[in-house]
Amino acid sequence: MDLNRFLIAFVSSNCLILYSQLLNRKTMSTTATENTFGISEVLKKLGIKETNYGASTGLKHIATKGKKIDSYSPVDGQLIGSINAATAEDYANVMNTADEAFKVWRLMPAPKRGEIVRQIGDEIRKNKDSLGKLVSYEMGKSLQEGLGEVQEMIDICDFAVGLSRQLYGLTMHSERPMHRMYEQWHPFGVVGIISAFNFPVAVWSWNAALAWVCGDVCIWKPSSKTPLCAIACQNIIAEVLRKNNVPEGVSCVVIGNESGDLINNDKRIPLVSFTGSTRIGRHVSKTVAERFGNTILELGGNNAIIVSQHADLSMVLVGAVFGAVGTAGQRCTSTRRLIIHESVYDKTISVIKEAYSQLKIGNPLDSNNHVGPLIDENATKDYLNAIEKAKQEGAKIIVEGGVLSGEGYESGCYVKPCVIEAKNEYHIVQEETFAPILYVMKYKTIEEAIAMQNGVPQGLSSSIFTTNMREMELFLSQAGSDCGIANVNIGTSGAEIGGAFGGEKETGGGRESGSDAWKAYMRRQTNTINYGTSLPLAQGINFTI
Repeated sequence: MDLNRFLIAFVSSNCLILYSQLLNRKTMSTTATENTFGISEVLKKLGIKETNYGASTGLKHIATKGKKIDSYSPVDGQLIGSINAATAEDYANVMNTADEAFKVWRLMPAPKRGEIVRQIGDEIRKNKDSLGKLVSYEMGKSLQEGLGEVQEMIDICDFAVGLSRQLYGLTMHSERPMHRMYEQWHPFGVVGIISAFNFPVAVWSWNAALAWVCGDVCIWKPSSKTPLCAIACQNIIAEVLRKNNVPEGVSCVVIGNESGDLINNDKRIPLVSFTGSTRIGRHVSKTVAERFGNTILELGGNNAIIVSQHADLSMVLVGAVFGAVGTAGQRCTSTRRLIIHESVYDKTISVIKEAYSQLKIGNPLDSNNHVGPLIDENATKDYLNAIEKAKQEGAKIIVEGGVLSGEGYESGCYVKPCVIEAKNEYHIVQEETFAPILYVMKYKTIEEAIAMQNGVPQGLSSSIFTTNMREMELFLSQAGSDCGIANVNIGTSGAEIGGAFGGEKETGGGRESGSDAWKAYMRRQTNTINYGTSLPLAQGINFTI
């Protein structure tokens, strides 16, 4: 397959990565730049100060005095700003405010709450460029991906506005005469949102927009690796809260690791939505379950693309390369494994190697670059350890990895996307490594490929590339992919907000965003009304006094 054809397909697919630069035929090159890309102006516009408070109930920011958290950019290693973390006392004050706010917020008609969410979406629209740039700079993803993440926030607000008029219950026929049965949905109360660094704003919005229209109030504990994005979001929506006289406590933020377990253990929080690693997810699940709370868990992914002998390989490369290197492999939906039919294996590997050799690694705010940094030096160590473990288990390096140094790479977080030929049963392949490492392997039959796809502990996203109808239908059937997301002829990453997002097994089983995911933010109540003059009992029971 011709590489130029791949590049044209990649651009036309609107993956938002400027692969036209690959035509320069340079090796994994380095683009250093001293351009600040207007970061100072962005910070000023979004209200980010040199030192920021780590707790807010909406318009009010609490003068926190907890441990200092410094936010360094993985882009250039520079200090962006600092936060005084919330203490247990700060958390208690925020929680008390949220508890009182719920008593008011739940009584507002859902369409009125939806109107406020609509205005929040409009404010995010106005600040899309600035917030997208901050996301890129504090997290390290490309500017186009940062803007795409903010667009997800806008989209979920739009979705939630319509949802506010569609919180449907069902009406059921009663077995008893002159009785009516129906169900209705009521808001839960205070919803705890614990988000991860890789999507520092979108995941909060997925949860908060739905929770708000459902009548809940929110306490958000963002990742301590990207705390300034949370402060920016709170500042953006402040004017909407003020204009609509929204009570303090409907939108709360608490920053600092101490607040995480305070949320998990707080019996006043009936629902905790946690996005993060499987290891921490187990702790959250156990802690919340011990107090009979509810959880939405969106944990690890070990996502595979099956490449059939019937696949359009130009489309495969669009999905596989972007899926593996986008966000430097730090999406929960990043492509980790490529399961390739033996008849097209060599051809597919050849073109992937050629494409990888021309990737440009550097400042993600520079649109000439394809791959930005990992989040921090610990992530870099995990990346190197994974490569070493793969070698020890007998893997073959197809595209060599490594850490970049020198001008433009001062943060120590820039690494080379790596391709490794491995076996699905290798211990390291069974794990999720948040880095641009792609494991490739062969298969003979579609049944074998599906078994390999399912043969990992995680179950988030999956994909098959094929033009064979029988293969695609088998993949989507009950005998096919065991993941929460199963795609045909698109990659594993880049889910739309209209569908429920989440996965099975060690991914946690939770669902966020679209479809009927809103039901997780409400409690179901079944009602039976007797409008007759007698009191018959169910199941025909006779009880005479």
